[in-house]
Amino acid sequence: MNTIVEKIIGQNIKSLREQRGMTQEMLAAKLQVAGCDITRSAVAKIEVGQRHIYADELILIKHILKVSYDALLSLPPDTLRL
Repeated sequence: MNTIVEKIIGQNIKSLREQRGMTQEMLAAKLQVAGCDITRSAVAKIEVGQRHIYADELILIKHILKVSYDALLSLPPDTLRL
């Protein structure tokens, strides 16, 4: 995945998490309970695009935050270059 896309997905995760009043620690804990080996630090790195997000993490985050994949993966129109 390209760095710009990872940063935007991370920003989407952060925004959606904050809208739900959830801290990075809370999200990491919920991911751990769901079977994902992740730390608060890893969540922070994902949110700023410094760490790759794995498919299983993305699926669990979608369910934990109760959002659509579109909400997680949406890119601003000016980001796309065809």
